[in-house]
Amino acid sequence: MNHQIRARFTKETLVVYQAYREAIGQAALEAGRFVPPFSLNRMTWIKPSFLWMMQRCGWGQKSGQEWVLAVHIRRVEFEKALAQAVLTSPESKVYKDAQEWSDLRQTSPVLIQWDPEYNLRGDKLNHRSLQVGLGRGIIQNYADNWITKIEDLRPLVHKIRDLRQRGLWDQAQRHLPQEKPYPLPVEIARRLGM
Repeated sequence: MNHQIRARFTKETLVVYQAYREAIGQAALEAGRFVPPFSLNRMTWIKPSFLWMMQRCGWGQKSGQEWVLAVHIRRVEFEKALAQAVLTSPESKVYKDAQEWSDLRQTSPVLIQWDPEYNLRGDKLNHRSLQVGLGRGIIQNYADNWITKIEDLRPLVHKIRDLRQRGLWDQAQRHLPQEKPYPLPVEIARRLGM
């Protein structure tokens, strides 16, 4: 499987997606960052792929995932997190053995999981998409310092979902966020099993 980070990004920022219940989503939009009832005591997962997020949240229709947010974060912080990340499984091409992976897993505040990417029709693709799990050791910094802007994507999600339901695939495709391969330093890519 091909592991690839595809994302919307500029020189300074990239966009990750998250989906929440109304209370969390509304508070985040109003504050421009994550504030209570967002929890700093449990891992939060950020996803650079819009279509992966749509598959996960059922196009904003799964309970507790109706508020889809585009979170613009600082690339420098994202890459710092990836530089200390550990995969969710002991991949032999990354770790010398399961003990090394287990030791790293105990101390790293960042988990990496690679899941199948999806297309607009909901079909699995032959490459994998990145999920980044931010644990207690880093989540406060994420909530307070990484974020430059939070966007409410519900109108866009509803529009694309409606076009999909009507079979208007070309129109739906035109509304998708434009993502491209995200460049990473070689040592970070190796750490992520890319």
